[in-house]
Amino acid sequence: MIGDGFVIDAVTHAYNLHPSNWRAGKYAESLAQLIFGLHCGLSGETHRVLQPERFMKDWSVDELAHILFVESDIDLAVHHVLPLQTLYTDGLCSYEKTVDIKKRYPDRFLVYAGVDPLRGTAALDDLDRQAEELKPSGLKLYPAAWLGDSFRHTGWRMDDPRIAFPLFERAQKLGIKNIAVHKGLPMGAVPLEAYKVDDIGGAADAFPDLNFEIVHGGMAFLDETGMQLSLFPNVYVNLEVTGALLVKRERWFAESLAALLKWAGPSKIMWGSGTVFSHPQPALHKFWHDFQLPEELTQVCGMQVTPEVKRMILCDNYARYAGVDVEAVKKRIANDEFARKKAKGNIQPYSFQESRP
Repeated sequence: MIGDGFVIDAVTHAYNLHPSNWRAGKYAESLAQLIFGLHCGLSGETHRVLQPERFMKDWSVDELAHILFVESDIDLAVHHVLPLQTLYTDGLCSYEKTVDIKKRYPDRFLVYAGVDPLRGTAALDDLDRQAEELKPSGLKLYPAAWLGDSFRHTGWRMDDPRIAFPLFERAQKLGIKNIAVHKGLPMGAVPLEAYKVDDIGGAADAFPDLNFEIVHGGMAFLDETGMQLSLFPNVYVNLEVTGALLVKRERWFAESLAALLKWAGPSKIMWGSGTVFSHPQPALHKFWHDFQLPEELTQVCGMQVTPEVKRMILCDNYARYAGVDVEAVKKRIANDEFARKKAKGNIQPYSFQESRP
C-alpha cells in the first residue's frame, strides 16, 4: 500500500542477464548492456547497482519478490515469460521461473505466457501448454526475433493475418483476453521498424473482444500511441520504463504522460516498473507523493494528475483490465510473509539474502 492506495505493478521480470545465458553473441550483449545502462542512467543514487557483475546475473524469483513486496510499496505484480530463446538460452525470463512464481506466490503475482509468433504452429502448441499450466492473465509478445546462424533480426506486425492473427485466435479460444506487446524501445542496436505502434489498430479492430497492451507506452511515438488509445476501446498502455523516467528525467516523464492524457484521459494508462530493470520504489514514491504536471502541460492535456488519477494509474485501471478483485487480494496478503517482513521496517534496497541450509 502507498497511502491508502493499493498498487499493481503491471510488468516485472526476473531477468537472467549473466553472460553464460547469452546465445546471440553481440546482440544478446547489446540488449543486456542496454538494460544495465537504463538501470544506471535512470536510478537514483540510493537505489542503483553500480557493479556490472551484481546486475548482469541470473536474478532469482525470491529476489524479485523481496524487491517488490518488502522493499517497495507494491502489493500485486505481473510477471512475464519472455520468449527470446534465439537471443538468450532461457528466453531472458524463463518459463520455469514463471511456473515457480505461480505455484509459490499466487496471491502476489499474476503471470503472462510468452511465445514467439515467428515459430508458427510451434508457437500455438507452446501457448496451449503454457495456458494449461500457468492459467495466465495475458500473453506477452515481442515484435522481432533473431533468426539463423547470423542471428538476423526479423520483425513481424500485429496486424499480419498470417503470423499474428492465428495466435490471437488461439489465445481467444484459450480464454486469454489480454495481449501485451513490447513497443517503443528497440532491443539493442537493431532496426527500429518493428517497434513502431502503427500495427496495433489493425489487430484491435480485427479482434474487438481482446485487449491490446502497448508496453513501454510513452517512450516514443507519443501521438501515434495516443491515437490508438483514443480510437480503439480495447487498446491500453503500460508505463514500463516510462515510469522510471520520473526519478531523474521528470520533464521527459511529464511530457510523455501529458501526451497520453491529451488523447484519451487517464482510464487506459497502467503502471509498470519493469523490475528488476530498476528498483520500483523511487519512481512510485515520487509519483504518489510529489508529482504534478507543470502548468503549461495541463494546458496541453486539459487536466492535472490528481490523487484520483494516480489511483487509476496505479491500481484501478489494471484491476479492471485483468479482473482483479482488489479487496479479496488485500485480505489474502494482509499478514503474509512479505507483509510481516515489511512491517519490521528499515529495509534497505537490494537487501535480500538467500537462505542457506
